[in-house]
Amino acid sequence: MCNRQKSSSKVAKPRIFIPVFPGTNCEYDSAKAFEKAGGMVETLVIRNLTATDVEQSIQEMVKKIENAQIVMLPGGFSAGDEPDGSGKFIASMFRNPRIKETVMDLLTQRDGLMLGICNGFQALIKLGLVPYGEIVDLTEDSPTLTYNKIGRHVSCMVQTKVVSTLSPWFSGVELGEIHTVAVSHGEGRFVAKKEVIQKLIANGQIATQYVDLDGNPSNDVIYTPNGSYEAIEGITSPDGRILGKMGHSERTGEGIAINIPGNKYQPIFAGGVNYFRG
Repeated sequence: MCNRQKSSSKVAKPRIFIPVFPGTNCEYDSAKAFEKAGGMVETLVIRNLTATDVEQSIQEMVKKIENAQIVMLPGGFSAGDEPDGSGKFIASMFRNPRIKETVMDLLTQRDGLMLGICNGFQALIKLGLVPYGEIVDLTEDSPTLTYNKIGRHVSCMVQTKVVSTLSPWFSGVELGEIHTVAVSHGEGRFVAKKEVIQKLIANGQIATQYVDLDGNPSNDVIYTPNGSYEAIEGITSPDGRILGKMGHSERTGEGIAINIPGNKYQPIFAGGVNYFRG
């Protein structure tokens, strides 16, 4: 198990690349969160109206990933939150051989990081980047995110508990720390076979869980509105450098949700930026 909280590559102002797919809507908040943490953000609007647009988008994505230390997939509803697998459009783009090669170079040769929130988490898990740490073909044993157990979209505040600090994204967080974060999704229910979940637990790859008012993981719909197995909210790759989570940690700031109790600042963006600082 790797628990390295600093990169071998030191960068004073890390570059973060955020691709903006048709239907995603959290790129502004995500960029703001990274910039506040000291990062330099570049975004790219992915165009798909024509084959030429798609080819140009692929070329630009490759260039921007090559120049970045972090790739972040933001939340939203890519391709209208296509049924039976939100995030499929993002995942299909990242399976393009040129993009896949550049992403794997970022992760295996350049010590880079990746983050996916909500729709971005859905894409990461459909690529296999979480929990496997690489883009792979999925099998029937692969974890997935599926329809919320209540059968509808959920939009509310939840409490999540940090149950592993394996990931550098959580380098500024204490184990057991609880944060109040927003969720907004129709397919956020994490499902996996029991033996797969046990392996994730043993590896420290379950990063965060939904918890009740006493700080205990709960399957009560009040506290885990999507019905995720073992109340799982976020997972990582084996080395922790790729994080996928449903809760919108970027939706925070002065004057936001002031009528709701709890710690609403989860410093994962600072954790990602600080990973590259000396």
